[in-house]
Amino acid sequence: MRKRVLLASALLGLVSVVATLVAASGTGKVQTVALRPLLDDPAFVSSAGAAPPTQAQCNAIGRRCFAPAAMANSYDYAALHAAGNEGQGKTIAIIDSFGASTIRQDLGTFNTAFGLPHLCGETGPSDPSANCSSTTSPRFDIVCPQGCPAPVPPPATSNGTNLEAHDLWAVEVALDVEWAHATAPLANIMLVTTPTAETLGMQGFQQMMNAEDWVVTTHQADVITQSFGAAEGSFNGLAALKQLRQAFVDAQANKVSVFASTGDFGSLNNTKQDVVGQGGGGVSQTQNTFVPYPSVGWPASDPLVTAVGGTYLCTNATTGTSVDSVSPPTACQNAPGDREPGWIASGGGYSIFFSRPGYQHGPVVDPPGGSFTGTTPYAGVPGPNANMRGIPDVSYQASSRTGVLVYMSEEGGWFIVGGTSASSPQWAGIAAMADQIAGRDLGFLNPALYSIANSAKYSADFYDPTLNHNGFADARQQFPCCYPATKGWDPVTGLGTPDVAKLIPDLIAATP
Repeated sequence: MRKRVLLASALLGLVSVVATLVAASGTGKVQTVALRPLLDDPAFVSSAGAAPPTQAQCNAIGRRCFAPAAMANSYDYAALHAAGNEGQGKTIAIIDSFGASTIRQDLGTFNTAFGLPHLCGETGPSDPSANCSSTTSPRFDIVCPQGCPAPVPPPATSNGTNLEAHDLWAVEVALDVEWAHATAPLANIMLVTTPTAETLGMQGFQQMMNAEDWVVTTHQADVITQSFGAAEGSFNGLAALKQLRQAFVDAQANKVSVFASTGDFGSLNNTKQDVVGQGGGGVSQTQNTFVPYPSVGWPASDPLVTAVGGTYLCTNATTGTSVDSVSPPTACQNAPGDREPGWIASGGGYSIFFSRPGYQHGPVVDPPGGSFTGTTPYAGVPGPNANMRGIPDVSYQASSRTGVLVYMSEEGGWFIVGGTSASSPQWAGIAAMADQIAGRDLGFLNPALYSIANSAKYSADFYDPTLNHNGFADARQQFPCCYPATKGWDPVTGLGTPDVAKLIPDLIAATP
């Protein structure tokens, strides 16, 4: 009976900062080994091949779990789906390392469980040999511009770094693919994989950004979602980022919308991950160096990217139509009447490299309407530290305590999963629906989003969280706590979360 290891330490935007050892049998037993501060741990709920977990099963472990129908009601796009607006004719590209060995079949199981449209390409090997004709729609494609190594773990006797454990990306791949599809069920999904892991600035970024630029310049997709990143401080200055960001410049020129997760560490981030050995069972033993000031990650901090932060979603997880302040988790029970408090782990703050973009001004952004300062108010911050880019721009449900259901047969079955990695692909689905309804690609969305927020439409199009902050307790944190969620824009939830049915028409009207 083999145990798998779900490691999130390689990603800013991944679902957890713990290692979860999951018995792949039907026992449902989960153990956590805190390799880094416990933050937003994914939870195994029920076995492979079984029906999706019930809300009672989720509540029994202190969580509420969202299926696609409840999420559609919570964010007000169920009526869009019912009217036939499901992103048809548009393509969402998902950029991940390695892929997952069962992703095609797992997507099929997920769709059957929730009555979602099936995509061509849900059967066959998880490589491009099972792709459908380019004229078929909707379809699920897997593309490997730089080759397709098998997503398998290293040998148990390996003395390596564990960075080559390709199967550890399975949770990220399943989350991204299943929930981009759940949000825009008739959009084409393109999983773009690279053969090298992005690991906190150490390696892999160039390959991932080259793959992304290929997607843009060959006109493969209308929307891109990225659930990876690294602290800005792990890069050797702005010049290093300029060598990587050509994909975003090209995306703006080609009317491609780009989203990125802001991260799951709040205002605390790592610099490079220093591997100092590997423990038994393939669990990497690492020494992490933390940025000694509140920091943000790239690519979310790039001004040409729409950065997506996180909230707790305290709506009724069965219906999605009302606020539920009674059911678990405690974050919702402690916020009576609030549909979405800010998530304590939502990545956010101010860039040390990028200046404040022109769109990031206005009465909902600047005090007293918002809390934008452009300055990190602590000692030791490098760079000009004045009038800098702030993130997130927008937010979405992110905590795994109010998480989405994800199916991963290679990891044992059904999981509740969170992280801003859940937020970005769902915003990508919203953008695909907006493109489809508009009959054109809206492209770079930030100017339009801020224009709407600074108008009388803000209160209808966005929910503005004002509760909580984005600082979690960590003994290694060398600076005072974080940023609060406030009225208007803030470095926890940005402008807030969307009322999709109201936002999309205004977004179309606000884009050239």
